[in-house]
Amino acid sequence: MINATKPGIWSGRIDDVTNRAAFRLHQVMQLNTPKESATSPTCALIGFSSDEGVRRNNGRTGASTGPDSLRYELAKLPWRQPENHHIVDLGTIICEDGKLEDAQRELGQVVYRSLTANTIPVILGGGHETAFGHYLGVREFAGPEAKIGVINIDAHFDLRSYAEQPSSGTMFKQMLDMNANTSYYVLGIQEFGNTQLLFDEADRLGVHYITEVQLDELPVEQIYTQLHQFIATQDYIMLTLCSDVLDAAAAPGVSAPSPFGLSPKQVRELIRIVASEQKTLSFDISEINPLLDEGGRTVKLGAYLTNEAIVSLLGGIQNDN
Repeated sequence: MINATKPGIWSGRIDDVTNRAAFRLHQVMQLNTPKESATSPTCALIGFSSDEGVRRNNGRTGASTGPDSLRYELAKLPWRQPENHHIVDLGTIICEDGKLEDAQRELGQVVYRSLTANTIPVILGGGHETAFGHYLGVREFAGPEAKIGVINIDAHFDLRSYAEQPSSGTMFKQMLDMNANTSYYVLGIQEFGNTQLLFDEADRLGVHYITEVQLDELPVEQIYTQLHQFIATQDYIMLTLCSDVLDAAAAPGVSAPSPFGLSPKQVRELIRIVASEQKTLSFDISEINPLLDEGGRTVKLGAYLTNEAIVSLLGGIQNDN
C-alpha cells in the first residue's frame, strides 16, 4: 500500500498567506490523490522508501529514509510557478520484509495511474532500484511498441546480471531485457567505477554513454547534440538521477560516493536539458542517504536538483532579471 505523507512534513516559513508570489512549496502542496485527470500542468510526488536493492548489491543502506528528508527540504523552497501550475503528494510506497519486486510493481502502478491522470510523476527514492519500478509504470503507460529512452545520470552502468536476484545494480539490464523497444543512455560514467566486463556488456547491449572525463573535456555543444540526437529517436523519455554521480565533496550522503564525480552545476544543467524536452514523461532521484550525510548537505542538494526537474517538467519560466 501507499502510505499517506504526514502533513507536518510540508511546513516551513510563511511570509504571506494570500500573495502567491510569496509562497513556498509547502503552501501549494496538495496532499491527496487527484480524483480526475489534471487539466493544467501538475507534478505528482511519489516516495519510494527502499534500500533493499542496495543491501542486495552490498552497498551502504539508509536511502529508504530519503523520501521524507527530501520533502522536508523541498518544502522550504520558493514556488515561483504560474498560478495554473500545481503539485500533489501521492504518498510513499514502502518496501517491507525485503519484498523488493512487489514494491517495484506497486510503484509502477502508481506511476502508471499518475501518467493516465495527466500528471507528471516525480519519484523520490530510495535506492536506485527505484528506477525499475519507475520504468514499469512508464512502459505500461506507453505500451509495448513505444520506443522508450531511459536517460540515467549516473557514475555506474547498473547492468549486472539478475540471474540470482535483482538489486540496485541490475535495473537497466532488466529494462533492456524486458522490451527491445527500450534504449539506454548514461551520463557521467566513472571509468574506474565500472569493471571492464560492464563496459563490454554496455557495448554488447548498444548502450549510449558519456564518461565523467568526456563531460569535462568534450565541447558542450557536442554533448548536447549527441543527447538531442538520442532523444529524437525515441517516443518517450524517462529521466533518472543516481546521486552517487555527484562529487563526494558536494554529496557525501550517498551509497557509493564518487571522488571524481560531477559538479552540482553539471548535473543541474543535464536535468534542465532532458526534463524540458516535451517527450520526457517523468523523473526520479535516488541514492540520497540521510544517515550518511554531513550537515544535511546532500539532502539539500538533492531537493534543489529535484526542484530543477519539477520546474523544467512543468515548463515553468524563471525570471532572469
